[in-house]
Amino acid sequence: MVVLVGLMGSGKTSVGKKLAESLKVGFLDADHEIELAAGMSIVEIFDKFGETYFREGESKVIKRLIKLKPQILATGGGAFLSQEIRDIIKLYGVSIWLKADLETLWGRVSANSNRPLLNKVNPKSTLEQLLQTRYPVYKQADIIIESTEKISHATMARKILHELKAKHIIY
Repeated sequence: MVVLVGLMGSGKTSVGKKLAESLKVGFLDADHEIELAAGMSIVEIFDKFGETYFREGESKVIKRLIKLKPQILATGGGAFLSQEIRDIIKLYGVSIWLKADLETLWGRVSANSNRPLLNKVNPKSTLEQLLQTRYPVYKQADIIIESTEKISHATMARKILHELKAKHIIY
């Protein structure tokens, strides 16, 4: 199982779909699967039950999905912060951090109202705080791939494939 991690807007879903297509395996988006399981959107889950409840559900869904092989799994931005999730990813697969700078991320998420953590007075400042607190944890991923505004999803997928081959994870 290849698990994509990173902040919102880093390209986990878009790149994950391209990667799955290249490898001829399935693609799963943890956030989408959480919404299916809950019967409501992530925004609604946050609004009605809060982030802690969401994280508990996210953990259950990822634990179920990670055992489905071979797959590409895109996780939500906060999933990898959990030591338990990092451990289960290490046990069943390889983690790949799609790393992007603040301006690249902001350019991708600023027009999207479906980001509950950014529904604040100053969302760009919130995104910057998330970047500062989460990047030290994301750094623990097995592979790090730089994501920039100018790089295509297909090119990102090719970079990931190259790294997976170089580390003898795929042949």
